[in-house]
Amino acid sequence: MSKGRKGKKLFRPFFKGRRTMGKKVFAKLRNLDLIIAGFVLGLLIIYTFYSVVMRYFVNRPVYWGEEFQLLCFVIIIFFGAGAGFRTGSHIAIDFLVDLFPWKLERVVVLTMYVFSMIIMVYFFIQSSMFVRQMFVTERVTNILNIPFYLIYSTFPFGCVLIIVNYTIATWQKYIKPGNEEASDVNS
Repeated sequence: MSKGRKGKKLFRPFFKGRRTMGKKVFAKLRNLDLIIAGFVLGLLIIYTFYSVVMRYFVNRPVYWGEEFQLLCFVIIIFFGAGAGFRTGSHIAIDFLVDLFPWKLERVVVLTMYVFSMIIMVYFFIQSSMFVRQMFVTERVTNILNIPFYLIYSTFPFGCVLIIVNYTIATWQKYIKPGNEEASDVNS
């Protein structure tokens, strides 16, 4: 590669910009689960308001509402769980672990991570078999005729999101070199 003025490579800014653009796209994709869960939560709130108005003021209840709510709840739970693991807002008992020295805290957290991954892989396998069973039996909801495998496919997808997000969060906090907490403890 030819060099420009002062020994800088000519094409470096082009590739450097591509890397940052890729990071921005990846960051937006990482937030896709949160966006989907938030959007579906908004739909659920609007539907609930609509359902109350139709039932109590118009005296015409929405007959397909239970199935729609089931779909919304399943999507919110499993997409929101992935986002919760990424942001660290899942249920955890940190107060005791935070009292440990950095090295012991790291060992305890990584051990909990391994156990969590074993459980999530197990859930992924079992939920995938369940979704496959729903697909093979061709079960659909009674009113809207939505295939159950579409509804319940959010469970294995949510497991994958949890695995990926928890791995990234654990990597960034406890494994990645140059960790701020580790350098604060050592200085």
